[in-house]
Amino acid sequence: MSVPKKKKTKSAVRKKRSHLALKKRKLITCKHCQKKILPHHVCPFCGYYKGKEVIEIKLKKDKEKKKKEKDKKKK
Repeated sequence: MSVPKKKKTKSAVRKKRSHLALKKRKLITCKHCQKKILPHHVCPFCGYYKGKEVIEIKLKKDKEKKKKEKDKKKK
């Protein structure tokens, strides 16, 4: 097993570790619902990706059903 010839200084170790810091996530706005999401991911709020509906969201369906029921009750 190899052994380092000289001890690494504190500054050298800290400079090396400077790249290990956590970085902020880059977020974009969903073109359909205008909420912040990760790029290249399906929107978890509306289910759209690149302007097309890819998945159906249960919460969205439930809200639509409740609206329809309220409209029927009002009539």
